[in-house]
Amino acid sequence: MTEAPDICPTLRYEDAKAAIKQLTEAFGFTAHAVYEGEDGRVMHAELTYGNGMVMLGSSGTGSTYDKLMAEAGPVGVYVHVTDVDDHHARAVAHGMEIVMPPTDQDYGSRDYMARDAEGNVWSFGTYAPGATG
Repeated sequence: MTEAPDICPTLRYEDAKAAIKQLTEAFGFTAHAVYEGEDGRVMHAELTYGNGMVMLGSSGTGSTYDKLMAEAGPVGVYVHVTDVDDHHARAVAHGMEIVMPPTDQDYGSRDYMARDAEGNVWSFGTYAPGATG
């Protein structure tokens, strides 16, 4: 990643270490930075994919953000990929729960959706938001 993204979804996980493992192995994210507290919990992590990034950390840290997100439910994140079927095969090989198999959409994208171990829904597709034709 050469330029920092302007928008970064942020997620909280009960087991952030397991989430990092799942997202890097099954979805191909790269761990850019992982900071742990003295107790070994992930205080902050940055995972990259292409020119995008998600930030995540452990629930229960007591930070202001953690307190605000305490009652939040799962989130949904969309990631642009060039080969949906190959990406889907990787996710399946790593045991991801697939909630929608690769599907051609009316608007021209090919997408699939998976749910991570803590209920967040990840959509992967060929649609590139903001791209000019």
